[in-house]
Amino acid sequence: MRKTCLFFPFLLLTIFMMSCKGREPVAEEAPVEVQTPVTITTILQDPLEEYIELNANSTFLLKNYVKANANGYLQSAHLEPGEYVKPGQTLFTIKTKEAQSIGNAVNNLDTSFKFTGTNSIRAGTGGFISQLNHQSGDYVQDGEQLAVISDANSFVFLMELPYELKPFVKIGNRLEVLLPDGEKLPGQVTALMPLVDAVSQTQNVVIKVSVTHTIPENLIGKVKIPKAIRTHSISLPRAAVLSNETQSEFWVMKMADSTTAVKVPVKKGIETRDRIEILSPVFSAEDKILLSGNYGLGDTAKVKIVQPQ
Repeated sequence: MRKTCLFFPFLLLTIFMMSCKGREPVAEEAPVEVQTPVTITTILQDPLEEYIELNANSTFLLKNYVKANANGYLQSAHLEPGEYVKPGQTLFTIKTKEAQSIGNAVNNLDTSFKFTGTNSIRAGTGGFISQLNHQSGDYVQDGEQLAVISDANSFVFLMELPYELKPFVKIGNRLEVLLPDGEKLPGQVTALMPLVDAVSQTQNVVIKVSVTHTIPENLIGKVKIPKAIRTHSISLPRAAVLSNETQSEFWVMKMADSTTAVKVPVKKGIETRDRIEILSPVFSAEDKILLSGNYGLGDTAKVKIVQPQ
């Protein structure tokens, strides 16, 4: 009985040792290298211009106020708001109240006298009727306003210029006014108004434009003021240049080899809507800069170049 008890532990130990000896060691899996898909770009060497875009309102600087020259009744006023009138054109005819009462009686007494008692009011300048206050048959008093003529020769665009930007705008500068319908009007700065708005601290700049058709008053156009011009500069697309949260440091991710991108600090210059000038370091045309997939990558990141979709 005692021999049987000793046999079973020995048998179990033998089976365990044989099973362990028959097992082969499991090979460890090699770590998988993670590569971020990216697209690349290269530098561009072209002229760059930095602009400031401001609004400008169309207006007539001069307005001619047409007034009555006697007390009486308007005999004729064949005008419409918006109508263009020429210098010297008859606008109104006034018949005095005395002529209205006794004019016919005087003519009956002496036919050679030819008394009419009417006065003509003519346009002093050419322009558009922007306001019409009376029509035929109205009784008006001497000096009363009848209409307003906007002088066509005084048509300009007024641009509100922040005073700190005054060094970039001089009398004689040629600027272009872009209208909402896409039309571009060549213009020239002719005057700087000697007044600054107390609240906005902006100064009105007069831009005389060359027009061949009628442009309405109070139309808002866009004016681009050149702030900096580089005839030869190295630039990259905006998406290629990264920065920290405070916008105090800037860098790009440059390909060091076919699969590794390194972080390169840069100093930027002027900026346009879609490109940024790189002042330093000097990149060559063969350098490959990450355009997409670069956000959040650390230095010496593993990447995979793919074709842009």
